[in-house]
Amino acid sequence: MPKFSRTRFSNGDGWQLQATRCADQGALVPGRRPLLIVPGYGMNSFIFGYHPRGPSMMGALAAAGFEVWTVDFRAQGGSRSVGGSRSYRLEDVACVDLPATLDHILARTETGADAVSVLGASLGGTYVAIYLALNPDAVARAKIGAVVAIGAPLRWERAHPVMRVMSLSPWLIGKVPTRGMRGLAAIGLPLIARRFPRALSIYLHADHVDISKHRELVRTVDETSPAMNRQLAAWLRDRDLRLRGVNVTLAMAEVTAPLLVVLANGDGIVPEATAMSTHAHWGGDVRDVLRVGDDELRFAHADLFISNHAQARVFTPIGAWLAAH
Repeated sequence: MPKFSRTRFSNGDGWQLQATRCADQGALVPGRRPLLIVPGYGMNSFIFGYHPRGPSMMGALAAAGFEVWTVDFRAQGGSRSVGGSRSYRLEDVACVDLPATLDHILARTETGADAVSVLGASLGGTYVAIYLALNPDAVARAKIGAVVAIGAPLRWERAHPVMRVMSLSPWLIGKVPTRGMRGLAAIGLPLIARRFPRALSIYLHADHVDISKHRELVRTVDETSPAMNRQLAAWLRDRDLRLRGVNVTLAMAEVTAPLLVVLANGDGIVPEATAMSTHAHWGGDVRDVLRVGDDELRFAHADLFISNHAQARVFTPIGAWLAAH
């Protein structure tokens, strides 16, 4: 039976981050790399340990023999400020919080492994790409084993029109208030699912997600940083993300870790062409793709984590791929 435990640790930049570990001692495979699930935009790690109808992503992968970790980065979930600012940028998360988390896991794993496989969820996959792009030295890259990019953007080959609006004025986007988003989501999710299901379908499909559990589902919604929002808007405008003089997309040509791209066939947040940009620019020989959904059962962005069919169509295939790499 998978069991959860939590620890806090310093990121060295004024924040105590919260890590969550999930493992099934009876199923755990010795020597197998631990797996870190990296949260994405405006979210904490709650949803990886929760599912409205069945096993969570963490629980399912732990039952498959993995030591599974996730983390609340700065200003998210169970993290706590010890003098750290609530204004932060993409590289603060990717190049400070993420490596601190990798070190924390490697110091505490019971697997005996010397590297961590990472599953980047949505923008979490971009954080992983940024870390790899801005830390090209062998020691930093050796901490990461296999990489799973699930609904993760790299180059914006395509974007939904609503997303394109963000790119019109990065300055203005940076002025939009970001507090209270969870409360708005708690009110809006059931209302939109009931009255405007087609509009919601770019993000999730209410016909195979249990929306009656909306109060639990929105617990994963968290604040964002206006400074980061400006960066995201500029990235959408420019298509490629450039940080510290580095084109993150092009830098992936130097990364050789095994890669699995997981995409949803009806994702309106990160369309297939955008999700596949990681596959196109990755330098490794192992570059696999898991397309989730078909004509009868469309999958959108959040469906990859909370659909009634997520265990069979997402969690189990990911576990099998990771076990082989």
